[in-house]
Amino acid sequence: MSTPPRRPAVAGQFYEGDGAALARQVESCFTDARGPGTLPTRQRSAVRKVRAAVVPHAGFVFSGPIAAHAYRLIAEDRPPDSVLILGVDHYGASQGASLSQRPWLTPLGPTPVDPELVAALRKPPVDVDEEAHRREHSIEVQLPFLEYVLPHPRFVPLEVGFGPYRFLEEVANVVRSAIRGRDVLLIASSDFSHYVPPATAERLDRMAIDQILARDPRGLYDTVTRNEISMCGIAPTTVLLAALEGSDVRPRLLRWGHSGEVEKMREVVGYAAIVFESPDERSPVK
Repeated sequence: MSTPPRRPAVAGQFYEGDGAALARQVESCFTDARGPGTLPTRQRSAVRKVRAAVVPHAGFVFSGPIAAHAYRLIAEDRPPDSVLILGVDHYGASQGASLSQRPWLTPLGPTPVDPELVAALRKPPVDVDEEAHRREHSIEVQLPFLEYVLPHPRFVPLEVGFGPYRFLEEVANVVRSAIRGRDVLLIASSDFSHYVPPATAERLDRMAIDQILARDPRGLYDTVTRNEISMCGIAPTTVLLAALEGSDVRPRLLRWGHSGEVEKMREVVGYAAIVFESPDERSPVK
């Protein structure tokens, strides 16, 4: 008997609830003035340079065009075998680091989970907890983009709760071991500063982004916590950086922006699209 899919929690809220309307909305994120400006190419490279990305997860109207900068580059590469999405625990539902092993449904259809990668990740402190994912949106909002830019995506959702740096390092060790020898694209889902004036958001977010560009997981964790930067995805982004330690990828900031670019507001939420690319065009070795 097949496993019932995880049903969307924020369809019709964070993004369009109808499949055709959602496809048009995703396309509008690419063509938006805050986005790349054009739809992704349908001509793919024979290699894959983008190995990881940090992308936002707010409503598509606000953060979708920023996220589209990273997904445009993903669309140009050879598709990965699997995508591991590291999400946020906004509701305190996770007991630490929670996997889902069900297919996930959006108005564009179901996205299957990679069972072999789930099995490789299922080591302490990481385990399966379907209930932890029921309300959480940070992973879900990435799926319409993945479904649009990849022909037949398989993915694994891993929700990472905030905790001491040592805990995040343990999760990163599990991730690093699980993806070794596999062709996996890593995505950390994160918004940056929340509900501060635009100039404050830019100043604080730059502090965090500088640590990401330096590929310094401990520096990012300490900078965000010490300066009380309201970066909701500090846990998954720290895990991503720590999991990439020892690799030769190079980070690149594609765009930073905030919700006040969409409509006038005194306090904004900051967003960034960052990719980590192979330094040359060698195809990743499985």
